[in-house]
Amino acid sequence: MRSKALLWTLTLAWTLGSVAATAQSSAPTLSPPLLSPPIAGGIPAGTGAGVHSPNSPFAPLQERSDVLAWSVLTAVKTRTERNRILPVFPADVRALGKTTQRVQGFMMPLQPGERQRHFLLSSVPLTCSFCVPGGPESMVEVRTKTPVRYVMEPVVVEGQFTVLDDDPYGLYYRMTDAVAVK
Repeated sequence: MRSKALLWTLTLAWTLGSVAATAQSSAPTLSPPLLSPPIAGGIPAGTGAGVHSPNSPFAPLQERSDVLAWSVLTAVKTRTERNRILPVFPADVRALGKTTQRVQGFMMPLQPGERQRHFLLSSVPLTCSFCVPGGPESMVEVRTKTPVRYVMEPVVVEGQFTVLDDDPYGLYYRMTDAVAVK
């Protein structure tokens, strides 16, 4: 059974994102609310996702040749079907499914504690404890073999990568049997 914390986190982020976007709708640089409800024609791929805020106290991720680039993962399009937003993956992203991959990102814990076995890995740092930092194309759900110490700096994990077509939590990617690598 999946963690109820994941559902709670995603639901809370959607709610807070919608409220914040409504309250500040006059700001010209705001992105649409994260995980927003379907709109006519779908949501443009990568809208508001993976964008590093210039006000962040953390440096953006450095490009590395030994990890899967977030630019590949965020190149997904979406379609709306029966009031659900579903991903439409390009062939190169779909080919990543059921392969071992390395991904670098920022940990977003789903449970309290210094050591984490189940967390979201994001392309941008978590700057608000109540918000998801990007859309589903900029996150990977990670389950590790052994606990990983939570840090605010980027981490690299390696594991079995899955591309998700219709995840009940709205996620696009999952990594299982993961281990932290240097």
